[in-house]
Amino acid sequence: MNVKKTKFKDVFLIKKKLFRDKRGYFYENYNQNKYLPFLKKIKFVQDNISFSKKHVFRGLHFQKKNKQGKLLSVISGSILDVIVDLRINSQTYKKWQKFLISEKNCYQIWIPPGFAHGFLSLENNTIVIYKCTKLYDSNDECIIKWNDPVLNIKWKKNQKIIISKKDKKGSFFSDLLPF
Repeated sequence: MNVKKTKFKDVFLIKKKLFRDKRGYFYENYNQNKYLPFLKKIKFVQDNISFSKKHVFRGLHFQKKNKQGKLLSVISGSILDVIVDLRINSQTYKKWQKFLISEKNCYQIWIPPGFAHGFLSLENNTIVIYKCTKLYDSNDECIIKWNDPVLNIKWKKNQKIIISKKDKKGSFFSDLLPF
């Protein structure tokens, strides 16, 4: 396993060790002992799995009070994963970064509490699994619009995007303040 730092403090891109042979492949998606050096005192309480068609966008989601940390992997297909730093006292507050995470590149991303998160499915039959540090609470969930002008996230030009009714009703960043 190879752990890479990102431009955000405490966000890590993790390259899992993949074992391939003529039968297929095997990897550990999570092993507490191997993650302890950089995910100290992290306790996961919920696993989520999403299945998406190509061009589906999910996000940008976060919980205000019960902030969730997420360890995200792609089981099948690929995504353009985007995180936004919502930690007001952070040097990277309101900054975003995107990552290509796929079944083929075998990356995971650790997103600590205090970030909004979303992803765009780049292939049909994309399956994403993520471990969460807090239980989901629909009354605490907030959604930032994918095309928020303050954040100005650079999506692929002329990208077709399929968005749920719930995510379309999201708010602009400035309307959600203070966090």
